Amino acid sequence: MIHGIIFDLDGTLVESSLDFALIKQQIGCPADLDLLTFIDQITCPITQQKANEIVRQHEISDANTAKALTGMGELLNYINSQNLPCAIVTRNSKTASEIKLKQNNINIDIVLTRECYPAKPAPDALNAVAELWHIHPKNLIYVGDYLYDIHAANNAGMIACFINHGIDTHYQHLADVIVKSLAELLTILKKHSIKKAL
Repeated sequence: MIHGIIFDLDGTLVESSLDFALIKQQIGCPADLDLLTFIDQITCPITQQKANEIVRQHEISDANTAKALTGMGELLNYINSQNLPCAIVTRNSKTASEIKLKQNNINIDIVLTRECYPAKPAPDALNAVAELWHIHPKNLIYVGDYLYDIHAANNAGMIACFINHGIDTHYQHLADVIVKSLAELLTILKKHSIKKAL
């Protein structure tokens, strides 16, 4: 049973048009390496700062145009009506995340970004939410749209829910639950979530 829900942000609740191939090209990151890991391993502080600034500029530009994905409002309204604990864990920056939340009227109190804990697929941020809520990870569902989201949920011992937006991927079988839309997720929550007493 689901006692609480944690969301990824980009591509899960709101749009994202980040061109990671372009960003990697601009900072010299090999195509097959994780962007954030590559930046963390840059030894020259000036070069690292420049790389972070390039990523930040892309993220803010993306945030300024991002719209809510179809079904987001209905889903979050249901979660709120059921008093289900809800949080966001994202690899995005705090600044870009705040812009997206404000522009799309997303009122979720707990928002953990890459500045808060090691970035996904590390489970640290998810573990922190579970501890804060005093809920066993097996009763929490983490919803995301990328492989790192599945790995993070698996690493934290949570239910991994993958939203594929109708496009199958070669790794989605690693998730516990696969949905095509936020509307489909809402249907699942109505069947398997437990209302929290006030």
